[in-house]
Amino acid sequence: MIQDIEKAIQPYQQQLLKHPLYESLKTPDDLKRFMEHHVFAVWDFMSLLKSLQFDLTKVSTPWYPLGNPEIRYLINEIVLAEETDINMDGKRQSHFEMYLDAMDKANASTSDINRFINHVKHGTDIFLVISVSEIPQSVKDFLLFTFETIADRKPHKIAAAFTFGREDLIPSMFTQIIGSIQKNFPTKDLTLFKYYFDRHIELDGDEHGPMALKMISELCGDDATKWKEVEDISVEALQKRIGLWDGIAQEIEQNKVAKTV
Repeated sequence: MIQDIEKAIQPYQQQLLKHPLYESLKTPDDLKRFMEHHVFAVWDFMSLLKSLQFDLTKVSTPWYPLGNPEIRYLINEIVLAEETDINMDGKRQSHFEMYLDAMDKANASTSDINRFINHVKHGTDIFLVISVSEIPQSVKDFLLFTFETIADRKPHKIAAAFTFGREDLIPSMFTQIIGSIQKNFPTKDLTLFKYYFDRHIELDGDEHGPMALKMISELCGDDATKWKEVEDISVEALQKRIGLWDGIAQEIEQNKVAKTV
């Protein structure tokens, strides 16, 4: 069944890996634009993961064993690495916090993402926050898909968005981004940015990706309906990523045009 999903999503994966966005990252301003959009995908990734932890493990008290121990292990192992990894200074930090530090070092603005999270912290409904936030429509569409998938409360669909829209895709996609950065910014100090991507490539390619695929198989079993829903949500997840990449590339181009006027 996994092979069928991979066949269905392969055209969209290829579209992402060959996206013109990577070649458009030619200046420090281009990179800043990328980071200011992409940080929202770094952030909402954790909500997908935490939703799986909430649904598939016991996170409330009184505690008792819940669900499949293999799935519990997979989720908790990924949470441990994503939420409390080792940063460049040898200290514990989430990947999202690493990304914010990388943005600061690259002089990218964190005002939009910080303002967004402040609304979330105050308990404002996430769909209202998305609606009223002054962020690009492509980012809003990406976030809406994530939180609509979570709100559906079907673990196999959430796992599909997480696995095929994120974990299974990230190593190849981030390799493309790093290649573009090293080509176009050879003298720029982007050590924190590169470290973030390197950690994702290492963890997702060697550990998290295969673990997430196993989780999908465990959740779907022999249920043909679940496998079809996994395929549909995986395709949509990749389409939303393509839309996000389109939006970033468009803004980079518009910014270049504005500077020549």
